[in-house]
Amino acid sequence: MNSNQQSNRLLILVGSPRRNGNSAALGEAARHGADAAGSFTTLLFLDDYIQGFLPDLRHADVPADRYAELFLEHFLPADGVLICTPVYWYGMSAQAKAFFDRSFSHYAGAGPEPERVKTHMAGKRLGLAVASEETYPGAALGIVHQVQEYARYTHSDFVGYVHGAGNRRGEVALDPRRPLAAAETLGAEFFTRKYSDYRLETPRSHSVWEAPAPARAETPGVPT
Repeated sequence: MNSNQQSNRLLILVGSPRRNGNSAALGEAARHGADAAGSFTTLLFLDDYIQGFLPDLRHADVPADRYAELFLEHFLPADGVLICTPVYWYGMSAQAKAFFDRSFSHYAGAGPEPERVKTHMAGKRLGLAVASEETYPGAALGIVHQVQEYARYTHSDFVGYVHGAGNRRGEVALDPRRPLAAAETLGAEFFTRKYSDYRLETPRSHSVWEAPAPARAETPGVPT
C-alpha cells in the first residue's frame, strides 16, 4: 500500500442497472487497482439512489429518492470520481446523465449550503469507463466530451478514460484491447497519473517527461 494515497477517496459510480454487466466489470477492475494502490474506494450503483430526473425547481418537489445522500455524503467528500456507463444511443445512460443533471439543484440554491457545495464540487480528479457493443472508437466520444466539459466547468482534472466492447454480461473481458486491465491501471494511477492541460500563459519546460540521468562513461585509471 502506498502510504501517500491513504487519504485519497475514489468514488466509482456505475450507471448501468446490471450488477454483473460490462460497466460494473470495468468499475470492479478499477476498484481493484485503486485498492491495491492504497486509495479508499467506494463503488455504488446509481439506480440504488436515483429514481427521478431534475424537476422544474420553481414548481415541483425534488424526487423522494436517495440522490441527496449520494451527492452530499459520497460525491462531495470524494477526491476522485470514476463514472462507468454503457453507451446508450451514443450517450451516457439515463442514470448517469441524471446524476449530473440533479446536481444543479444543490449548487443553484435549492439545496443546503450551495456555496459549500460548489467549493467541494471543484478540484476533483475525474475518470470515465465506457462499455459499448461497438468497437468503433467514436462511439464513446460524445460521453468523453461531456465529462471533459464537466471537468472544465468544475475546475477538475479529467485524468483518463477506458473504452471496452461487449454485449453479453461480462463479455468485455474478451475484448482483445484488454479494457479490464486498462481500467485496473486507471484505478491504480488515479491520483498519481501525470495530468497537464496547458493554457497560453502556462509556464512549462521543453520536456514532457523527466529523462533519467545519463550513465557516466568510465575512464581507465580514473576512480568514479
